[in-house]
This record gives sequence, C-alpha cells and structure tokens, in this order.
Amino acid sequence: MTEDLRSRALDALTTARARTAILTGCVDDHELTAQHSPLMSPLVWDLAHIGNQEEQWLLRTVGGRTALRPEIDSVYDAFAHPRADRPSLPLLAPAEARGYASDVRGRVLDILNATPLEGGPLTDSAFAFGMIAQHEQQHDETMLITHQLRKGPAALTAPEPPRAGAGELPAEVLVPGGPFTMGTSAEPWALDNERPAHQRAVPAFHLDTVPVTCGAYLSFMADGGYREPRWWAAEGFEQVRRNGIDAPLFWRRESGQWLRRRFGVTEPVPLDEPVLHVSWYEADAYARWAGRRLPTEAEWEKAARHDPVSGRSRRFPWGDEDPTPAHANLGQRHLRPAPAGAYPQGGSPLGIRQLIGDVWEWTSSDFGPYPGFAAFPYREYSEVFFGSSYKVLRGGSFGVDQVACRGTFRNWDLPVRRQIFSGFRTARDAGPDEGIG
Repeated sequence: MTEDLRSRALDALTTARARTAILTGCVDDHELTAQHSPLMSPLVWDLAHIGNQEEQWLLRTVGGRTALRPEIDSVYDAFAHPRADRPSLPLLAPAEARGYASDVRGRVLDILNATPLEGGPLTDSAFAFGMIAQHEQQHDETMLITHQLRKGPAALTAPEPPRAGAGELPAEVLVPGGPFTMGTSAEPWALDNERPAHQRAVPAFHLDTVPVTCGAYLSFMADGGYREPRWWAAEGFEQVRRNGIDAPLFWRRESGQWLRRRFGVTEPVPLDEPVLHVSWYEADAYARWAGRRLPTEAEWEKAARHDPVSGRSRRFPWGDEDPTPAHANLGQRHLRPAPAGAYPQGGSPLGIRQLIGDVWEWTSSDFGPYPGFAAFPYREYSEVFFGSSYKVLRGGSFGVDQVACRGTFRNWDLPVRRQIFSGFRTARDAGPDEGIG
C-alpha cells in the first residue's frame, strides 16, 4: 500500500510538472514576464510560486530540510500581493525560475522516497504530496486562463474533443428528494473545504441533462436578455451597463455572425458546445429568463454523486474509479468543451451528462464551511474566503486535471468573474407529487 501511495504521488507530481513545462515552454521570455491582464499574474510568477510552495511544504515542513531561498517567500506570497501588482515585484527571471523549481523538485523526490507515509496528518496517505500536486495543477489552470487572455497567435495546440452530442437526450432529469451524503471524510487527498462527510437533504428537483449551450444562450441574447433589468441581480445589471457587456467574454459580432477568440484562434461560436466565460450574474440572469434557477451546491452534488439504487454517494457520477478519457474532458487534453451530451460513459445513474469536466458550473450557493469544518493545513486555503462574497462552482473544466477534480471538489470565485472556464446548467423545483423518496 505504501509503495502504491508513493507511485500515485510521484505520478501526480510528474504529470503536473509536465503540464507546467508545456504552459511555460511554448512562449518566449518576454511573454513569460509580461502581464497579459491585470486579472492574472505574469506566467513566470506562477512558475516560481509553484516551486516556492513546494519548497515550503515538502522540502521544509515534511522533509525538515534547510530553506533554499527563504528570501523569496514574501515575493511569492499570494496573499501579500494582488495579481495586478506582481509585475513590479523582484521576480526571478524565467531561466532562474525554471532552475529553482527543478532544484526543489529533485530534492522533493528524494524526500518522497524516504518519508514514511503515515504517522501524521501531512504524511498520512501522502496527503502533502497530493496537496502540492493539486496546487500545481490549479496554477496550471490559472496559467491556461492567462494563455486565453494573451493576445497574438496560438501558442498551444490540442486535438479536438469527441463530437458525439446530445442526440435524443431529455432536456432535464428529475432528481428524487431526500437525504444523501455530501462531502467526504474518506477521500485521502480531499482538501479541507470538502470535509467532513455529512447528511444533507434536498427536496426533489429537475436539473438540465447537459450544460446550457452557446445556442441556447444566444436565444437569451437575441431576446434582449442583456438589456432587460428584470432578469438580473442589481449588481450584475450595473456591471453589464457600466462595462457595455452584451455577450460572453471573448465573443464579438462581425458581419452578422457571432465569433469567439479561443487561445489565439478566431472561430464561429459553436452552437452545440456549453457556453463558456460567463459570470455568475450572467448565468443567474439566463436562468431567470428561462423560468428556471441555478441549482444549489447541495443539489448539484446530489445529482453528481448520489446513487438512488444503492443509496450511497459515489466519488464520481459514473462510480468510484478515476476518470479516463472516456469519462470526462479534463487535463487540458482538449482546448475547448466537448459538445453538450458527450461522454455517455461519464453519465450519472440518472443519466445526467458532463457533470465532471468541460466547464465549471456556477451554483446559487455562497461559499461556506460544512458542519464540523476544520482548517487544514492553513486557514488561507479556504477559510478566509467563506462568506457571501464568493459563489461556488462545481464539476471542473477542460482545464482541470483529475487530481484536482472529484465529485466533492469545491471551487469558488467572485460572481463578476468571466475569464475563468465557467458555464452552468439550470434547475427547477419539482411538483409536490414528484420525486418523493
């Protein structure tokens, strides 16, 4: 078992570093040090930050080694410096950042080989190594967002996702009411905000079988959705009005056709793909326009994990086995969502598709702790974000690696955010005689 854990940790760390190398190796040093948007850090900051977090947690804390570069800790402290300010910091140059991250990794692999994977909360089940692999993959997704924001020709390439679509799928699925197990106390690499497992009950509800598509969203736009304040939360409509927003981010209308820019390529908006780069306010407005609503976080997780036959909660919609390319669009394998209805092998017991991968899905819920929450291993991962300022997203996008994506994984962001790989699906209450059980 211990060697299996070591192998899993090694694979997760190696996979993350290979992806980091792709994201930072496909552009020149000028692109690495430039700030492509005030919403994001320079790519070279993310690169050295990845190495610094690995040094602090695995080299120093787990391994008990002497600090390599303690003088840069404050430079790469994400809470000390807003993203917009990071270009003015004394950042490591690209070659030095690569060398530093590589040096740390070499020493960390020695520690992984020598550390007993038991006897403490950081080492049990190789948790700290899994935490750092997830951290790197989360920054890889952040860097992928930066690539989407950068101007200029395409720097990344990937094959197209499977094109099989929704076909004859029903528009919505009835999810029965009743209790289910939300969160986890058993997933070894689950982060603090996913814990502990607890019972939650939700009334019966209907949920879209697939995420809302670009074609469906265009109907909202064509009906004047961005001009009608009755569909919008007041703050959302003010943002739309103040910034002249009339479409998802990266869309533009040209010669009577809607186009989008995607990683340096301009293309017609694909009507059958899940809509991408919409804020919570846009998702909420669409849902109201459609006579529906966004699902709560608990509803989303019940739909994604609960097996109504066995009564247990699964790790993923399809079962407990890790994702494969047949289950979900993850890990930057493709640079776009697959058409709505793809990945039938990844469906839930009720037949709901694409709950994992493709697009992060906004929910109606604020980000908060579960009953019995305990911050671990540091407050700044989750606890400082709890409250009404942040909305929960679930499910993961095509830019999320499987190590940082599971049925219990929770993401959160400000409701104005549009640069993230966010989409949504809608829900509605069931009737009084529907879905009892």
